Amino acid sequence: MSYKKFDQADLEVIKNIIKDDERILYAENINEEYSHDELGGAQSYPDVVVKATSAEEISEIMKYAYENNIPVTPRGAGTGLVGSSVAIEHGIMIDSSLMNHILELDEENLTITVEPGVLLMELAAYVEDHDFFYPPDPGEKSATIGGNISTNAGGMRAVKYGVTRDYVRGLEVVLPNGKIVEFGGKVVKNSSGYSLKDLMIGSEGTLGFITKATLKLLPLPKKAISLLIPFKTLKEAIDTVPLIIKSKAIPTAIEFMQREVIIDAEEYLGKKFPDSQSDAYLLLKFDGNSIEEIEADYDKVAKLCLEAGALDVLISDTEEREESIWKARGAFLEAIKGSTTDMDEVDMVVPRNKVNEMVEYLHNLHNEVDIRIKSFGHAGDGNLHSYILKDDLSQEEFEKRMAEAMEKIYEKAAQLGGKVSGEHGIGFAKKPYLRESLDPETVELMSGIKKAFDPKNILNPHKVFQS
Repeated sequence: MSYKKFDQADLEVIKNIIKDDERILYAENINEEYSHDELGGAQSYPDVVVKATSAEEISEIMKYAYENNIPVTPRGAGTGLVGSSVAIEHGIMIDSSLMNHILELDEENLTITVEPGVLLMELAAYVEDHDFFYPPDPGEKSATIGGNISTNAGGMRAVKYGVTRDYVRGLEVVLPNGKIVEFGGKVVKNSSGYSLKDLMIGSEGTLGFITKATLKLLPLPKKAISLLIPFKTLKEAIDTVPLIIKSKAIPTAIEFMQREVIIDAEEYLGKKFPDSQSDAYLLLKFDGNSIEEIEADYDKVAKLCLEAGALDVLISDTEEREESIWKARGAFLEAIKGSTTDMDEVDMVVPRNKVNEMVEYLHNLHNEVDIRIKSFGHAGDGNLHSYILKDDLSQEEFEKRMAEAMEKIYEKAAQLGGKVSGEHGIGFAKKPYLRESLDPETVELMSGIKKAFDPKNILNPHKVFQS
């Protein structure tokens, strides 16, 4: 695909649309952070960055870009981990971080309508102040809602509450040709034709630009208690997860962690973890509307874990203990990143009853491929995060060993009936692995959908499945 090279004449058109030079970054004024996302694996500068404040501005820019064949890259907070918001073909980058307003809290319909630049932590705090609950809980709280929707982000509460897709009722979208459309709405049920709203969710900015989202809320659970459960070995810990799932006392979260990752988090945060007696842990959270309700659930699970070989069951029933545990869990990614010179991640997902087999495989893989690998994840929903660490390896050797490790991990996940990504998406970095996992008919269908939305392929090219 041949694109028009962005030039001074194009810049003048953009200035005429935006009418605020401070919201336009050009040439040497473009910050380095706009050339990559959080992981930094892919790097490419846009020709211009536009900080949009409305759907109408985005619509005008998209119309011009469409007519002139200029590539456009949507961007939120840039916290992605697969290069989804990197301007591979340069051109125009539209930053939606200034579109950060909460537009409406509809208590009768249990919905909230927001602009795409609202941060997850801002949304969560706002609805909790009004006694409501937005369950999706991805680890990066400074990510934008638009980005969460674009990758169908999951998080730790998915085992009980589901993922972002389950909470999106309606979207306002600017199409690649500049037209503004609405998909879905406030209705609970909708069997009115193809679900274009659901096509947008997880499409990583390749089909349209999300400019408004109406999200489903739940009443805020009144109480929450966590259990930190040490095991002698990782295998014993992970083998317990299917038993917990079958017990029907569904926790809000089931996380697994190893001592080596906890040590990284302790060093990163400068705080001790509440327990350090063991090599492996399960971290469970239960929520509900009364202590009695929660106790009935966690008591059953605690007994089950002890019968399965747990060394202890530590009940986190104070705010201080709760914060120390979950703050450590939330810091795992940054802590691992701080323990090495560079890294890349694998965000595979397997059926829940295969988690133990996949975790054991990951744990032993460093013996097969001579490279350090650290893992943690959402054991209750099968989404596992493995980080392949560069340490003192040369760049060439790191890339060689990393590619070998990734091939093996994705191959094993596929054997177990798993998929390439559970929540981070595919973006630019994970395309080869997705294409290997899909049959040609599926790729052809995806290509047809892309062409229907974006026949000129100007919106976020080279992402997901595109060459």
